[in-house]
Amino acid sequence: MDSNPALCTAIANHITTTPQQRITFAQFMEMVLYHPEHGYYSSDAVKIGFQGGDFFTSPNLCADFGELLAEQFLQMWEILGKPVPFSLVEMGAGQGLLALHILKYHQRRYPDFFTALEYIIVEKSPTLRQEQQQRLQDLPVRWCNIEEIPPNAIAGCFFSNELVDAFPVHQFILETGELREIYVTIQPPSLEAKGESFSPPLIGEGLGERSNFAFVEVTGELSTPQLGEYLDLVQINFAESAYPDGYRSEINLAALDWLSIVADRLQRGYVLTIDYGYPASRYYNPRRSQGTLQCYYHHRFHDNPYINIGSQDITAHVDFTALERWGQKCNLKNVGFIQQGLFLMALGLGERIAALSEQQQSLSQLLKRRDALHQLIDPTGLGGFGVLIQSKGLDKTEISQSLKGLTLPE
Repeated sequence: MDSNPALCTAIANHITTTPQQRITFAQFMEMVLYHPEHGYYSSDAVKIGFQGGDFFTSPNLCADFGELLAEQFLQMWEILGKPVPFSLVEMGAGQGLLALHILKYHQRRYPDFFTALEYIIVEKSPTLRQEQQQRLQDLPVRWCNIEEIPPNAIAGCFFSNELVDAFPVHQFILETGELREIYVTIQPPSLEAKGESFSPPLIGEGLGERSNFAFVEVTGELSTPQLGEYLDLVQINFAESAYPDGYRSEINLAALDWLSIVADRLQRGYVLTIDYGYPASRYYNPRRSQGTLQCYYHHRFHDNPYINIGSQDITAHVDFTALERWGQKCNLKNVGFIQQGLFLMALGLGERIAALSEQQQSLSQLLKRRDALHQLIDPTGLGGFGVLIQSKGLDKTEISQSLKGLTLPE
């Protein structure tokens, strides 16, 4: 398949240097996506969009997604008393399209807000950061690492769109009623085909440039007690008889670490998270017995992370219950949770759809635009994404003011 040999060798060498000759799936996913030289998001492999991409996001469809978000940010600014600056911190900005749509809309429609706005992008991928800087070179944007933002420094909103799903996840499986973690090790394909056992190379032996091995899964004890604490947090008990043997799923500890950092940097304002996912009761439904891990390669998705290594995206759905409850431990208050389709309708997408008939454009343009707007609210696709809003540092009067995007339309 279309794997990066240098990345495969780097991962294999890392495995051979670990005491038990194995790494957690979270460590494997971290290297596959974020290895400094060869990871999917660190190299030129990452491709977003319709032409030649592996996947597309809401901003690829049209500017309306960003413009409606811009309306919500305007109201947040007003609720907070119009602070200057009002910091918008976008985490994981992709190609920079969302930032472009938000800033251009504010510049055109709300110049006072645009003047008060400080737009910050936190981007881990050097390739995407370069594309963002090129696209946004004429707009007031600055880039930084999250660690460069001091504690309690931000008055405004941290927001992300399809970021948390790309965080590395731990995988587990139920074996004879016991929770076991899934690890990744290496095995020569010849032995794998014969079903023979294999002892990985001795510690420190290294694999050099050899590629006559395959990545395979083994199970073992949980790598950290945080996994059990996570399940306690979301109140999921796998000891219940409803869960079948062989049930497997994921736990996203990285999402909790990320939310802790964001909450620490936010003095007063909001955290807005848009992604695909479920509450914990649906995420860990006994019938969802193979988890939610998905790989995206040239607009096709499958569930095998051990092919196209370094050339495909790997994601897992977001457990929004975990974000809500962990946020509370980090002094974040739950403002609301809603589907993206309803969120955008509350912000005025319905009026935009109704106005299509009055616009002077060709039939093909009209149909293309209508299709794009409908995709944003399609409950089986983008419209079914979750929108979670949390707040910190608001007084009673500010808390009592309902956000427009969370007000269900008639």
